[in-house]
Amino acid sequence: MAEYLQNQKVLDIEIMFRVNVDQFYGIEIKEFPARIAQTAMWLIDHLMNMEASKRFGKYIARIPLTASPSILVANALPLDWETLVPKNELSYILGNPPFVGKKEQTKEQKEDIAEVFKGSKGSGILDYVTCWYKKAAQYIQGTDIEVAFVSTNSICQGEQIPVLWPELINKYRIKINFAHQPFKWSNEAKGKAAVHCVIIGFSLKERKSKRIFHYATVASLPVEAFANQINAYLVDAPAVFINSRSEPICKAPKMVYGSMPIDDGHLILSREEAETFIKNETFTKEMIRPYFGGDEFINNKERFCLWLVDISPHLINKSKMVMARIKLTKSFREKSNREATKKLADTPSLFGEIRQPETEYLLIPKVSSENRSYIPIGFMIPENITNGSALIVSNAGLFEFGILTSAMHMAWMRCVCGRMKSDYQYSASLVYNNFPWPKPTEKQRNNIEQAAQDVLNARAKFPNSNFASLYDPLSMPPALLKAHQKLDKAVDTAYGKIFANDADRVSHLFYLYQTLTGGLLVNKNGYAV
Repeated sequence: MAEYLQNQKVLDIEIMFRVNVDQFYGIEIKEFPARIAQTAMWLIDHLMNMEASKRFGKYIARIPLTASPSILVANALPLDWETLVPKNELSYILGNPPFVGKKEQTKEQKEDIAEVFKGSKGSGILDYVTCWYKKAAQYIQGTDIEVAFVSTNSICQGEQIPVLWPELINKYRIKINFAHQPFKWSNEAKGKAAVHCVIIGFSLKERKSKRIFHYATVASLPVEAFANQINAYLVDAPAVFINSRSEPICKAPKMVYGSMPIDDGHLILSREEAETFIKNETFTKEMIRPYFGGDEFINNKERFCLWLVDISPHLINKSKMVMARIKLTKSFREKSNREATKKLADTPSLFGEIRQPETEYLLIPKVSSENRSYIPIGFMIPENITNGSALIVSNAGLFEFGILTSAMHMAWMRCVCGRMKSDYQYSASLVYNNFPWPKPTEKQRNNIEQAAQDVLNARAKFPNSNFASLYDPLSMPPALLKAHQKLDKAVDTAYGKIFANDADRVSHLFYLYQTLTGGLLVNKNGYAV
């Protein structure tokens, strides 16, 4: 600008300033934050004037304050935004709408969502911030207005995507032009927890150059990459929406939740309780089994359960301690408000839902830390009872284990899964059943199985370490990491190409997914082209 002014010999540089605070409009539900925002904008205007003064050698100050931003104190959701500013006078919408998940929403906030998404099926699961996306998409119709919101990462993961984004993309025709993938954002407020956020920029007009900002971890600095198309999962891939599916999309063994006791804890035993049972009534030993959920599996915590399937009623009745637990379970079920639970009172000696395999099976924890590169997955013998905080795959071998514990599957999981706070929340219906499996040659399959066995062998070198330690990024043994990297390469090869990173993997998987659901060309090996 200085060179321009010199060439044009402009003396009054203030005529070159194109932006003033009276060009800004805002909506804030509370009076005090609205006044803070107004004051902050005057302060920023003053700071920019001081910067211009230094650059051009002339003091600039807009005093007295004759211009002011228009900040309306109101609930933005029932409001017609054009009553604040006509959309043909606006260029940009940006903001940081409230982050409130479905469980934390007030009655009034739930009513706001119901009104904004009236007629939209499943809107009760949406985060409160999604209302601003819908309102903005409606408001910008027929314009070139560009929008950008800071939001909770949940709106781009798991079950919210097929509820929110098909309407925004298909009905309102919005285009995502840039996006920051999940990152950790904290503020200095006392006791305020860090949240995981995304930033999404969209408009009706599609930019030729789209940008995605990747984060190696949620605490890393962003790395910019150009994209051809940004979908609702904020990856460079087709605009597909992953819905819950009851069966695997590919030929793969079925995944189910572990067995559910529905017992109010009466069929579950600590180590001390199990030892007491066996000490006082030796014959109860065959009724007690090791009991695993995701937490017990990852952290090697000991719990046990009364597993009375195929146990002789004579032996059950012989044990006063077991019978006492059964009676308590029966009483709990009878008092339930759920009709299905009441019916289970007829069989109080058994778990309410039994899905325990009779052969060796794979266990996948339902919830796992975001800090791990790999979700700990492992084989279990049928004597180990798995509960509903984990998922199980029967009839699985080294090939299935290798695919599921690979970087390819982990990249898909991180993109598609929901979250429990910030932790990964694995699911059969969203993650596993929609996962596009490779079609390996016999040699590729053998390589995957050998590499999978190497991972198991590397784990076995540390029998006293739990999975939490083995898969902690700071303490993961080099031999285990090397085995996983070998497995990752073997699995990548089965997908027919070399992948630069997880973003590349996910992009390829989305193309495969679209192929499986119709709409893409494939080569002779069945891979997307």
